[in-house]
Amino acid sequence: QVQLVESGGGLVHAGGSLRLSCAASGRTFSTNAMSWFRQAPGKEREFVAAISYSGRSSYYTDSVKGRFTISRDNAKNTVYLQMNSLKPEDTAVYYCGSHRRAYSDGTTYSRPGEYDYWGQGTQVTVSS
Repeated sequence: QVQLVESGGGLVHAGGSLRLSCAASGRTFSTNAMSWFRQAPGKEREFVAAISYSGRSSYYTDSVKGRFTISRDNAKNTVYLQMNSLKPEDTAVYYCGSHRRAYSDGTTYSRPGEYDYWGQGTQVTVSS
């Protein structure tokens, strides 16, 4: 059983920064892509960013490009999301996910159904 534990959320003013962490356990971390999704009240869960199993490739939704950076430390079984220049529209619960297939390519990273394990979520609130 895989466990994912997010941390680092909080309340920040617009223009501020936060760094989210997601610690994984339960299966070999370095073989599976990892992602961050977010869900605002009344909205569907949406893709934010993903990183390949090796860490060599990363993917972002257009609204966060240039502001957010995803990274991973396979020695620590942890994936990070550095969020800069935060905007009120970034307010949501942020979830990390572990891709269900080992050594997958990037074509499926934005689909929630391709992830078999999720963390409990961490709230990010950006005030204007």
